[in-house]
Amino acid sequence: MGTAATAGLVFGTGTGASAATERGSATDALGPAERRVGKIYYRASTEAGGTWRARISVTAADGSALPAVEQGADEQVEAYSVNKVAVAVAVLDKVDRGLLQLSQTVEVTAAIVIPDGDGIFRLDGAYPSTVTVGHALAALLTVSDDTAVRLCGLVCPALEINQILVAKGFPNTQVVPVANPNRFFLGTTTPRETHDLLRALVAGTLLSPGSTAFLLAALRSPIAYPDGIRHDMSSGERERVATKAGWFDGGRNEAGVMFGIDGTPRLTYAIFADGQADPDNFGPTHPATRARSVMGRRFLETVTEPGPASARSRTGSAYRPSNGG
Repeated sequence: MGTAATAGLVFGTGTGASAATERGSATDALGPAERRVGKIYYRASTEAGGTWRARISVTAADGSALPAVEQGADEQVEAYSVNKVAVAVAVLDKVDRGLLQLSQTVEVTAAIVIPDGDGIFRLDGAYPSTVTVGHALAALLTVSDDTAVRLCGLVCPALEINQILVAKGFPNTQVVPVANPNRFFLGTTTPRETHDLLRALVAGTLLSPGSTAFLLAALRSPIAYPDGIRHDMSSGERERVATKAGWFDGGRNEAGVMFGIDGTPRLTYAIFADGQADPDNFGPTHPATRARSVMGRRFLETVTEPGPASARSRTGSAYRPSNGG
């Protein structure tokens, strides 16, 4: 598999060495970082089994994306909660255009709460209540709150979300409308579109500076998803990774960006997996989730600048827990 990754092969089904292959970049077209990232990915995903789709790139000195992994990158996949980033982009686009404000309130009713979903709204049992759009987005992006999806739908209906995403160049990243125009399933994407959406986000071409900072702060926060890419990292190292995971049935997905200590993006990943063993396990010991934790640790080491470990571990202000008061 190391030879395949070094040669830049694209695996058609992602089910191991028997999968059909297509030749991608020639060996001499890949730099050392891209070759290493490819080897890490293919080794870990093959050991985990199942089907994998991915687009991973290393950022060049000029800011361009150097492809390290192209595995079914243009195939439509079920995005699950990874598409919550796209939903947030649509809501924040309306904020940027002056049609919404983060301080605007929405009502949380018993009818809108998903009783068995992920997140925090299902836990308080105190309805009706009101929260701001900003609160709903923060819950959506950090603890992947499912009720927050419906709250976003109150201010940005499904058809409008899809129109905004098409206008921004993401026609395959779409939610699935239902009879209620303010509700939807999270829909599909392709690894390439999710990768490119994240690249546009960190480049500042997708949203305003304020909305970009809001979204990235949520995805990089200590409370954001810790079980996959960020699992085997210190708290300081986790601050350097903006990530969003999605899971449902046998699907285990994750997409995000790793930053250098200077704050510049160094690696962008969009990874979608399904068909592994233990589908009822949604914890960090699931084969695909464990594989991503291996990838994350080694990806970070690959793109981290030389220097003291303390300097390499974090960028920006240091994380300080609170003890109340």
